[in-house]
Amino acid sequence: MTTLYVLDVPENTPLAKVAGEDSAVSIGRIGPYFEINAAGPIVIDRRATGCRHAVWYSAVAGVARDSRITQHDKDALRVEPV
Repeated sequence: MTTLYVLDVPENTPLAKVAGEDSAVSIGRIGPYFEINAAGPIVIDRRATGCRHAVWYSAVAGVARDSRITQHDKDALRVEPV
């Protein structure tokens, strides 16, 4: 299971929304965070979110122990299971 945590603030809502458009991804909440889960990789296209670079690069609050970020650049955020 791949899990990404993003702080639930208005600036990050588009990121969770775009991630949730993938039918393999589920979005939940745990405390003040969006919890984004998938059995495989989670890939979020930055341009689809409309996030500015400062918000994009500061959005990640953490990943689960069995997940790792393999791409986080101006194009996309990719989290994969270890």
